[in-house]
Amino acid sequence: MPRNGPVLGHLRILLVDDSPGEAELLSGQILAAGLEASFQRAESAAELRRALARSTPDIVLSDLSLPGFSGLDALRIVRDSHPDMPFIFVSGTLGEEPAVEALREGANDYIIKHQPARLPSAVARAVRDARGAIDRARVEAELMRAQRLESLSLLAAGLSHDLRNILQPLLIMPDLLKARTDDPQLRHLADVIAECGRRGHEMAESMLSFVRGSRTPSEPIKVAMLFEAVALLLRSNLPPEVELELEVADPELTVHANYTELQQVLLNLALNSIQAMPDGGRLTLLAQADSDAQGLSWLRIAVSDQGTGMSQEVLSNLFNPFFTTKPNGTGLGLMSCKRIIEGAQGRIQVQSAPGDGTRFDLLLPAYVAPADAPVAEPPVAAGSGQSILVVDGEATRLSLLGNALSSQGYHLQLACDGAAALRWMQQEAMPALVIADAGSKLLSASSLLREMSALGYHGPVLVLESEDVPVRRGRFPAGIPVHVLRKPLEMQQVFRSVAEALA
Repeated sequence: MPRNGPVLGHLRILLVDDSPGEAELLSGQILAAGLEASFQRAESAAELRRALARSTPDIVLSDLSLPGFSGLDALRIVRDSHPDMPFIFVSGTLGEEPAVEALREGANDYIIKHQPARLPSAVARAVRDARGAIDRARVEAELMRAQRLESLSLLAAGLSHDLRNILQPLLIMPDLLKARTDDPQLRHLADVIAECGRRGHEMAESMLSFVRGSRTPSEPIKVAMLFEAVALLLRSNLPPEVELELEVADPELTVHANYTELQQVLLNLALNSIQAMPDGGRLTLLAQADSDAQGLSWLRIAVSDQGTGMSQEVLSNLFNPFFTTKPNGTGLGLMSCKRIIEGAQGRIQVQSAPGDGTRFDLLLPAYVAPADAPVAEPPVAAGSGQSILVVDGEATRLSLLGNALSSQGYHLQLACDGAAALRWMQQEAMPALVIADAGSKLLSASSLLREMSALGYHGPVLVLESEDVPVRRGRFPAGIPVHVLRKPLEMQQVFRSVAEALA
């Protein structure tokens, strides 16, 4: 038996030979060498095709001269359906020219029947080479996948910072709009803007968490409220012929997860369902309590449609990165959904068939409420003319902060950089509060506060901190009380922090 290389195990060998006696002789030579194998014989093109359709052999051994078709015909039939399957010619009349032609056509080797000693080792080597090629292809595919995901991570890290700055107005403007109108339609539009802003910022945070390998924070989420938020965002994408149905078995159903990530999953699945119903139908979001065979409690969230459905081939590749059936798709949406659900200790299931629609089931651990309920926060007190100096190099955020705080009764002075803030302090009166962005490139917040302290300012300061660039409290002057406020900013959070700093 050939002993070199890894153990081959039991081999399935297909013999293409019109002579039962010759086939039995070849089988005996292989078994006598110590290889473990089972054999199947085909002596015509039709039998060969049927044998390949029934099962996949590890190797094909073929005679060169066959009645009705040749060994080269057999090689072409095998290569058409199994391009990488090992194929060896075993013939009693194989001259130099036919041997060269056989190798040119894709045969792995050729053996002369009256010199059979090399047959077992040639079979073992061909099978090992084929398996090695499969392993190499798998490793290369995994490496390519890892490189693509690494590139995606680098792209996500680069985009997230700029994306959060661009979306910052969507967190501040809705409160300003609602404070200036009683029109219910405008107030509804403000709610949509606020929801999109929160979702966009938290998606940017989620991208950074994915790059760092860290988990985004979770919170108790009322499923009924989550469904309403998803429906609010879907309505602008909902064709008239598609009906949206929300079913929540119990209004108190709650899940512990990251709100934005779970909302992202539902939106992704719902938009896919809408695209799968070009002729219309019903899109259903269902939530109900469930349990498994082990008695564990789960929350089941289902997204189902009456669309075109998916084939088994599509289902088998559904969560592979960069696999997509859409002309302009990225192939990353469902992979991200799967990562989010599994990150929340849940699992995702799919049922689909062509013409029968699709149903995605998200199974998440049941939420157990803590014994103590959180105490409701008191309303934020409005200002009474206190002077606030805001220092921020981001013009949009600077303007929005100024408008928002002015609407609360504060007197605002805006400075686009530290130098302008210091000039104003030298020429005007000291403010009651300073709000300064920690991310200033020309004059850092700590340097600015040291200069302000030298001018005689000892009031409170709100420092706006980015998660990726945390402030170093030890660098601030000792005589100034510093409060840190994490970006992205929400106006109610800003109002509360300002009131507390001035109290």
